[in-house]
Amino acid sequence: QVQLVESGGGLVQAGGSLRLSCAASGRFFGIDAMGWYRQAPGKQRELVATITTGGSTTYADSMKGRFTISRDNAKNTVLLHMNSLKPEDSAVYYCNARVRVLITRPATDYWGKGTLVTVSS
Repeated sequence: QVQLVESGGGLVQAGGSLRLSCAASGRFFGIDAMGWYRQAPGKQRELVATITTGGSTTYADSMKGRFTISRDNAKNTVLLHMNSLKPEDSAVYYCNARVRVLITRPATDYWGKGTLVTVSS
């Protein structure tokens, strides 16, 4: 069974910074892309950033220049450094990983339970 566990959320003032961390554990062959998504109350889940095994990154437009995603392939972890936070960044942030459990099977998306980020004005 594959598990993703996030940490690092919390309360921060506008303009502040937070770092989110997500670690994947369990039995699997490998992890393809990893990423972060977020969901604010009453809104749909949206992409924050993704990163491939090779380090190629994708960001949502509103996060470019403020957020930085990185990963440690050896430790199966992905980080999200968030700077210049705004109240509209408040949401539950979810870790995502596309995991190949068996080499003979296609990769499947797994999700963490989420970590709450609250940015006060």
